[in-house]
Amino acid sequence: MVQDETNRDPLFRYDDPVFEDEELLEISHVPGPDRIVGRDEHMSKVANALNPAIFGSEPSHVFIFGKTGTGKSLISRSVSERVVAEADRDDVIVEYVFVDCGEQDTETAIVKTIGQAVNDPDRTGVSIPDRGLGTADYYKRLWTAVDACTDVVIVILDEIDMLQDDEVLRKLSRAGENRSLSSSKVGIIGISNKIDFPDELSERVKSSLSRDELVFPPYDATQLSEILEKRQDAFREGVLTDDVIPLTAALAAQEHGDARKAIDILRNAGRIAKKENAEQVTEDHVRAGKEKAEADRFSELIQGAPTQAKAILYALTTLTDKNDRQEFTTKVIYSVYESVADELDMAVLSERRVQELLKEQDFLNVIQSERKGRGRGKGQIGKHRLLEDSAIVRKVLLRDSRLKELA
Repeated sequence: MVQDETNRDPLFRYDDPVFEDEELLEISHVPGPDRIVGRDEHMSKVANALNPAIFGSEPSHVFIFGKTGTGKSLISRSVSERVVAEADRDDVIVEYVFVDCGEQDTETAIVKTIGQAVNDPDRTGVSIPDRGLGTADYYKRLWTAVDACTDVVIVILDEIDMLQDDEVLRKLSRAGENRSLSSSKVGIIGISNKIDFPDELSERVKSSLSRDELVFPPYDATQLSEILEKRQDAFREGVLTDDVIPLTAALAAQEHGDARKAIDILRNAGRIAKKENAEQVTEDHVRAGKEKAEADRFSELIQGAPTQAKAILYALTTLTDKNDRQEFTTKVIYSVYESVADELDMAVLSERRVQELLKEQDFLNVIQSERKGRGRGKGQIGKHRLLEDSAIVRKVLLRDSRLKELA
């Protein structure tokens, strides 16, 4: 039912002077093939691996590596969607399931997620509850659902290196061989920022998981410009000034060719312009959008981190601001951390525990840590540096209610 315009609530805004279709700038949006840039060769290789699924046969497993924002998830989802559509033309049922292993990192959680995505209770006669079953029972219901509801299921495991237990890879990849499935097939696409991830797999998985491997390089400034141009119809005509897309692409190219960040910056620039009631999106909005994108990204990285870890990061930030060099030893960081903890009236952790928390932040790509030699016969020493601009790190850390006292 369409509401009478004269009765609209004046508290809200019903026109959008900046965006025509903001969904085109959402990270979760999977654009059509005509909007995908610079990945023809990689798309073709993923398609070759999945091609057998169109005929109901088992696809090849694929591991895809590359830095954040290089199109790994986008290409995996886009090609999988096209496989689903092509298979349907021949009455072959293919489903694909996208699993974020950063959130679903246990064997049980992954099996449950896949099962819930493909299950049709009317066809299988079983339900797959959120809780209450053991891992073995979740597997049984998964196999029932896959056999009854699909001919092929493609499982995309994003951030696969975050898995707590890789046993799920062995069971999924050998489901047919082990007769867990009677007729349906499973294909796996594993996505990771870490090219050496396969070296960390257990020997059982290494011996059973035959796979292709692809590396996605960063986008260059020209490709980033083209990606943004393909999405500029997210904005109303004439809203973007001529220098907005080139500047956005150049800023993102400096950040390892991250297309995701480029799109983040452009969307933020539009939102900032709308908030200011500006008639056009300008260079100033782009620079403000970049700062917001960086703050949002860093905030996401440290979300849920304990206050003690944030205090250690604050100590590293303070050191970075006060010194010309960017790397600092654990001992130097610990000395400043003691002062920060004292100012916050917090218990002071041991230097060993601080070292452990620094390692955790390195693993999460919040900081970069490495062991460096101190000279012949003197052993090695750990050094740490921020991966984000210190002003951004400080701004995000001070959002914590406990650390606000340091402002």
